[in-house]
Amino acid sequence: MKAFFGSAILIGQANSVKALRPCAASTFSNVSLRGGQILEISTSLISNFSAPPTVQSLNQYPEAIIGLNVCEANITYTHPGLNDTITASIWLPLAWNGRMMGIGGGGWMTGNYFALPWPAAKGFVAVMTDGGHVLSESNSWGLKSSGNVDWVLLNDFASITLNDAATIAKAATKSFYGELPKFSYYNGCSTGGRQGYMLAQRHPKQYDGILATAPGINWDRMIVGLLHPQVVMNQKRIYPPLCEIDAFSAAAIAACDELDGVKDGFILDPSTCKFDPTTVIGQPYNCSTGPSGTLSADGAAIVTAAWSSVKTVDGRLLNGRPLSYGPSMGAPLLGVADTVCKLDTNNSTTCIGNPLAVASQWVKYYLAKDETFDFSTVTRRQYDTLYRQSINQYSSIMGTSDPDLTEFKQSGGKLLTWHGLDDQLLSPNNTIEYWERVKKHDPEIDDYYRLFEAPGTLHCTPGNGWFPGDAMDSLVQWVEKKVAPEHLRAKTVGLKEERIVDLCKWPAKLVFVGGDADVVESYTCQYS
Repeated sequence: MKAFFGSAILIGQANSVKALRPCAASTFSNVSLRGGQILEISTSLISNFSAPPTVQSLNQYPEAIIGLNVCEANITYTHPGLNDTITASIWLPLAWNGRMMGIGGGGWMTGNYFALPWPAAKGFVAVMTDGGHVLSESNSWGLKSSGNVDWVLLNDFASITLNDAATIAKAATKSFYGELPKFSYYNGCSTGGRQGYMLAQRHPKQYDGILATAPGINWDRMIVGLLHPQVVMNQKRIYPPLCEIDAFSAAAIAACDELDGVKDGFILDPSTCKFDPTTVIGQPYNCSTGPSGTLSADGAAIVTAAWSSVKTVDGRLLNGRPLSYGPSMGAPLLGVADTVCKLDTNNSTTCIGNPLAVASQWVKYYLAKDETFDFSTVTRRQYDTLYRQSINQYSSIMGTSDPDLTEFKQSGGKLLTWHGLDDQLLSPNNTIEYWERVKKHDPEIDDYYRLFEAPGTLHCTPGNGWFPGDAMDSLVQWVEKKVAPEHLRAKTVGLKEERIVDLCKWPAKLVFVGGDADVVESYTCQYS
């Protein structure tokens, strides 16, 4: 089995509960789901499971797993009449801490099987769902036939199976240990972050605490927005090599890195960076994967498009909001402005656009509804049409943008989010916009929903900045001890010298005040 992930958080195994019944299919025979029919139950006793640490974990710091004993239960079911088949995979540790954790997915994956061991090693019952389709980044299941969306599987992916998984896991927990979880938590990033917000919006009583990071919310708008730089490339017929795009990002960092008083390889507050890429046109750049060159006006045009908030082709906002927000200056642009280059017979380099798969597949399967659709043919005006189509047809299913969290608040739920400012895919401004709409709806937002910016952190993973890998511990303290997080302790991961800060609760900004740039005391939180 592949390497699994862990964290150094201090949740612990207090009041450990032993399994009441054996790890056998018969133990879970009384598990049921309203609106569902159980088709099959399989179990496996996994003994002395161990795995090495790895950097890419689900919202956690890397930590080895040693000697885990767990019962795996796979419960397959259908929604009668809908012709779907879904499997919820549950890891039930033989020494249980009384808690449950739902695990989110990524891209088109509804869940992440390989993220189950970490919470189980900490004593949580852990659950994920396959959402009714193969766990992969491909969306070949999106159409029933040409022109016909598989609405059942899309709804399963969007929200229904997330609720199902929690219900099934709670019932399985009761069957195995003889009692329900005392507290239930959810953990997800990206698509998993969107799922966490969907649970808070539509199933507010399933989880006591939700850690939803770098969330793909406002999905119907965001997912099409990710393609804007590719549309500009196709419109202008210019495809700068990725090395050139990266060189522009490096130039932005060089121009703005020290605005905060520290040179550390990232921009502490990208909103203060006013770098103009046209000022470095003509400068040379080196490339280890292809020919070196000089920064061009074409390249400057593409990075400007990538960094910009997008308006319609006529220069207007849509319903008072930009079509999309670009990555922060200094963030890698691989996700939105990628190209693929090759040498031709004349030893010249030819490049083409390489749009982000999950976004181009959204257009192909859900907007064009044609698996042969070629996104490279889309004009700027057609792009606006696709954008409106995405909103009109899918906001109610996938949007995850409802600012009314009243029921989640009344149920006592807590929603904790951090978003990396160097996120190369999903702009932190997308999350901030949602927070502001919730704040407008309910000024008491702080009681149940808190957002933190993480400077220098990439999409769901550490970068050169500070990664808040103990956020789940902060959420547990908020839910169980009523200690709300005013800061999130974060540290660098994988760098030679460890640096530590306390991330600021939005709308406060992290500011360097002098001294040793590696220690907490050298930073403070300021409100503008």
